[in-house]
Amino acid sequence: MPQAVYNNSYKLKKGTSVPEFRIAVDNLFKQIAKAKGHISSTLLLDGDTWADHSVWETMDDLKVFINEANANPSELSLAFYEFLNFNTCKSHVYSVEDNW
Repeated sequence: MPQAVYNNSYKLKKGTSVPEFRIAVDNLFKQIAKAKGHISSTLLLDGDTWADHSVWETMDDLKVFINEANANPSELSLAFYEFLNFNTCKSHVYSVEDNW
């Protein structure tokens, strides 16, 4: 069972090309899919707020990914960041426990 979820929400900069943004997201998701412990990533839209949601096998895998991504952002990450209004960004990490 997956044990970690990473959720980010944000709005795009004014005048952003949504098709170009979607290409940047697709490219970034392909790179993230290669990370140890990554299970899936999804892009969501609600009005003008976008969110990306990724699921990880363990919290340790997710923490390693976040630390590496922050320390050494890839070209694909930097291309993705170009579209974001950073004043609107929010990130949350959730732990999933099997308590059923």
